[in-house]
Amino acid sequence: MASETAKQAAPVAPGIFTMPSHDAGLPALLGGQCSRCNRRFFPRPIYCPQCLGPVEGHPIGSRGRIHVFTVVRIKPPFGLPQPYAVGYIDMEENGLRIFSLLDPLKVDELAVGQEVVLSVGVLGHDGKGVPRLRPYFTPVKKRGAGKEIR
Repeated sequence: MASETAKQAAPVAPGIFTMPSHDAGLPALLGGQCSRCNRRFFPRPIYCPQCLGPVEGHPIGSRGRIHVFTVVRIKPPFGLPQPYAVGYIDMEENGLRIFSLLDPLKVDELAVGQEVVLSVGVLGHDGKGVPRLRPYFTPVKKRGAGKEIR
């Protein structure tokens, strides 16, 4: 979903994902980790809700598996495509379970347990009509000798 609009659009919220330069790898979600009790979070809170310790920024990765999902077929908020899907993703790198958008172009291909990878693209707007970049997970399809395609 890289386009001229994507290059000009701002993230829906600051500090929730990285955008690598062209061909430099995958985007990654940025969350937090409590410096006292080591709990991890996404998105990053200022203070840990468990122990009230400070939460440091911490990357949480770009790969996971769908734990559960649903496809929403009513009029979406913020100009999201219709239909759109949301679900819980179990992150591969640290086991954190997060709630996220899923690829709106692949809603009929989604399955529980499916491997997914993070993408970032212009999806919807900020409520005032200004396009925004949003992170979403898209299915990973295996082809041949371990090569993957999206």
